[in-house]
Amino acid sequence: MTPVTPKPQRFRTFEPAVVAFGSNLGDREATVRAAIDDLAATPGVRVDAVSPYLETAALRLDGVDEDAPRYLNGVVLISTALDPHALLDELNRIEDAHGRVRTERWGDRTLDLDLIAMGGRHIADDRLVLPHPRAAEREFVLAPWLAVDPDAELPGAGRVDALLARLRDGHGGEATGGASDTATTGTADHEGGAS
Repeated sequence: MTPVTPKPQRFRTFEPAVVAFGSNLGDREATVRAAIDDLAATPGVRVDAVSPYLETAALRLDGVDEDAPRYLNGVVLISTALDPHALLDELNRIEDAHGRVRTERWGDRTLDLDLIAMGGRHIADDRLVLPHPRAAEREFVLAPWLAVDPDAELPGAGRVDALLARLRDGHGGEATGGASDTATTGTADHEGGAS
């Protein structure tokens, strides 16, 4: 009798990632909730935490646009077995499924999903830059991220609490207003769960 050698099993390693979301058209909260559900249903993705929502003024290339519809922003902490580009493809698929039209950079949108950080990875290619190159300058990313992870760090930039304090003190880049321009409007009910 010949002994049977089992095939080596390949276990998928899950890596933490931060995804920022924003919506300023249509039923913003319903769109965000549905997008988080879609993310949670993506094979190789697990939703670990969803931040409180922040409502913020629209940020354009030339600054804050108080006349545009306001954004509902936040972050989702996930664990994923997908590689960064595959995760980006899934985020784009979810945006498209929720009516995202890419006609104007930083224009109004039904849904925006940005991959902010993935583990300690540093990537710069024609499709993806990690960590997100402007995350350290955006209160609407840092504040909700800090709310769900008080020890958060943006790779290459430092602790999120310190980055946020710097922005609020006026020493950061393109912050979208200060604390007075952001208000908690609710929370998603996606704590934990498989995605």
